[in-house]
Amino acid sequence: MSAASLDAPARQRLLEIARQSIRHGLNQDGALPIVAEQESSRLREQRASFVTLERQGRLRGCIGHLEAITALACDVAENAHAAAFLDPRFAPLSAQEFDDLKIEISVLTPPQPIAFSNEAELLAAIEPGLDGLILREGARRGTFLPSVWAQLPSRETFLRHLKQKAGLAPEHWSEQIQVARYRTESFSE
Repeated sequence: MSAASLDAPARQRLLEIARQSIRHGLNQDGALPIVAEQESSRLREQRASFVTLERQGRLRGCIGHLEAITALACDVAENAHAAAFLDPRFAPLSAQEFDDLKIEISVLTPPQPIAFSNEAELLAAIEPGLDGLILREGARRGTFLPSVWAQLPSRETFLRHLKQKAGLAPEHWSEQIQVARYRTESFSE
């Protein structure tokens, strides 16, 4: 399930891209345009990412993709801009908030389906602290990054809250539920 990790220069470059994309959004519309061919080979790979913004220790935005759709450098630029200006839970970021913004990037491995026939089997298959989960039932979908385990450390609590995020009752169960796992490589400024 693991994807090769990023070296320090690649991580630093992604953090620079994220910050520049947010600054670009403050001064102009849209994310920072990235020419993937001008980036290192690792940043040209198609990878999915999430960008999480915190300000004064509190969540300020979090947007990402669960599946790879573009070069990692482009994905980070788009997600950083979206986390700052398009997360529906928050007003668009203001220039006054920019300087004390903390940026965290999570690069995802491709999601892998988990095989189970009931909720007990699913709970037993989950690896706390490591697994990010995508839960789907029909048109409903929710995901939690592995970092959410810090707030919801038990398998049962994690799954109940994930069901709620997907718009389902916490105790809901059906044979139509599908769950996939992914891992992340996360780093911040």
